[in-house]
Parts: sequence; C-alpha cells; structure tokens
Amino acid sequence: MRTGNFCIVIVVMLAFGCNNNDPANNGKPSKDAAFIKKLAKAVAENRDSTGLRFNYIAALDSVGDYSTAIAQMDSLILKDGGNYGLWFKLGKIYEHAGDTAQAIGSYQTALKIYRSPDGLLALINLLAETKNVLVFALCDEVDNLRLGREYDSYTNFFRGVYYSRTGKKQQAIGYFDKSIINNYTFIDAYMEKGFTYFDDKKFDEAITVFLKVAEVNSTYADAYYWQGKCFEAKGNKPKAVEMYGQALVLDKTLQQAEDAIKRLQP
Repeated sequence: MRTGNFCIVIVVMLAFGCNNNDPANNGKPSKDAAFIKKLAKAVAENRDSTGLRFNYIAALDSVGDYSTAIAQMDSLILKDGGNYGLWFKLGKIYEHAGDTAQAIGSYQTALKIYRSPDGLLALINLLAETKNVLVFALCDEVDNLRLGREYDSYTNFFRGVYYSRTGKKQQAIGYFDKSIINNYTFIDAYMEKGFTYFDDKKFDEAITVFLKVAEVNSTYADAYYWQGKCFEAKGNKPKAVEMYGQALVLDKTLQQAEDAIKRLQP
C-alpha cells in the first residue's frame, strides 16, 4: 500500500479517474442491490436503450461487479465495434478490475478508432506502471498536440513514474519536478516524488515533500500518514504517532494509520 485512496491518475477533466470503491467489500448496502436489480429489469425490458444500459454498467462498476459490467459492455461492442467510447469505457472497467493487460488492449483498440489525447493518457498511465518504454513515444505525441500546461504536467508525471518503477530515481524526481512546475497543485506528482525519496531512505527529503502536500491540501490524510511513516523510519515514535493521529482524524477509514498507532503505543 502506498496511500489510503491514492490512484496514479487524478484527472477529473479527462473522465478516467479512480474508482475508490473497494471490490473486496461484499457487504453492499441493500439499496444498492435493489437499485441494480431495478436497472437490470429495466434493461431487460428496454434492450435497445443504450442510456439505460450505460446506467446499469456504471452501477455494476461502482459496486465492483466487474464481470457483469464487462459482459454488458461486450454486448454493446458486438453491435458497435467501431465506437471509441465503448472501448474506452471497457478499458476503464478492466482497469478498475485490476486486469491491466485487458485494459491496455481495450485502450489500444479505442485509440485505433480515434487518437484522443485522453485515451493516450489513460494508456500511458498503465504503460508507465508496467515499465513499458512506449511511454516516451506516446508522451511525446501528447506533447506535440500542444494542449497546455496541464497536459504537459501529466506527461512529465508519467515519464517520472516510468523511471521510478525502473529504479532510476534521479530521473524520476526530475520529471516529477517538471510536472509540479506545470501544475503546482498536482498532488500525485508530489506524492510519487516523496515515495521515491522514502524508498531511497532519504527520509528528511521525503518529509519536506509530504509537508508541501499538506500545504497544498491541508485535508489530504495521506500527506500526514506518510510523514508518520518517515518519522517512524527515523526512530521518532512520538512524532510518528502525532502524524498518524492527524491522518486518522482526516480519514477515519485509514486502517494503516490506526494499526501504526497501536504498534507504536501498545
């Protein structure tokens, strides 16, 4: 685990953000089950309604019923295999399901239909995580579209992620810095930079980065959680407990912070 609710891409405007539902949580509220059952019935009664089917798929995705959601997407693609949006949505669902290979394949198919910059970034995200050098050519392709500083921030971020995952820490930090210069509120870039320092046991440098995250967003629990991790690694248990406690105040579901406090204050 890196952070409580951390996802590599927080790109709301691009419509491929993170799915924060926990697929391991099978105890869904009964109202969700009733709502999905109602949608399933409506879809069965109105098989030609793409809008209803999309609502059903979104609901299935939100509760982690990925296999059913994928089956529904497959039925839509069977009728309209040249639709970029369908393949892109299928890629998102596979990504939420943790099937990176299928997600990559779906995004690649979508991009053969329409070379969308948002689709490119979705694919680059996964390629960076899987250490695929194709990241650089695709980032260059997005950069050449000259879409502005926010997109430049994302492409530099993904270059940094690639270097981080391949153990080239200085190059990674350089690209995270470039990402931050283009978008100083891009929390993911700060966090990845902090992780890189932490993994290299440069705890003071990591603390400085996580302090900056807290400055950018004072309610971001993971900024304090990772300060706690750094202070614990440095042997400063009281300060670590303080930071874990602050993280827990901001996010009461952050079990790792609660466990750390119990570990340090038995």
